[in-house]
Amino acid sequence: MVVGVLFVVHQLALLHLFVCCCVELWSQLFPFGNLFMEIFISIGERLKEEREAMGKTQSDFAEIAAAAGVPGATRQSQAKYEKGLASPSAAYLSAIAMQGVDVRYVLTGEREGPPPLVLTAEEKTLLSYFQSASAEIRKAALGALIGAASTRFEGSQQIFNKAPTGDIAGRDIVKGGGKR
Repeated sequence: MVVGVLFVVHQLALLHLFVCCCVELWSQLFPFGNLFMEIFISIGERLKEEREAMGKTQSDFAEIAAAAGVPGATRQSQAKYEKGLASPSAAYLSAIAMQGVDVRYVLTGEREGPPPLVLTAEEKTLLSYFQSASAEIRKAALGALIGAASTRFEGSQQIFNKAPTGDIAGRDIVKGGGKR
């Protein structure tokens, strides 16, 4: 699977490099080459978006790339990528892909799979407690949540944990031997 990911990243990087070369040639032949520069800027913006979503700094990404053996990986090169002033290499894209960056999104603007689920702090706490609970507690919690969502009643409600003994008259339970 890793080999497949690396192959796709390599192919996307080659495509990106080809586009870079075409942009350079295009900008020399035609004065309205700024359109292609917008493409690089949007790639840089998406790269920055992915980095920030992971809670990483430009230096963190440079260290990830350097640890993977990417030549010239510095905070400055990361800044150039994000500003659209330089094109990241296949080795760089591969290194950040291994850390969880959606490289397809960075290069094309299209995400792989469903969008990430964003949880509130309250939902994260609930999920944490649920995951650490026993199967019995989980079942009870689900029952309470499902029951609370589907039960609607008006007025008062009486719940018995054990079957009542005696006769029920209206709202009262009359114990045996009392008046009827």
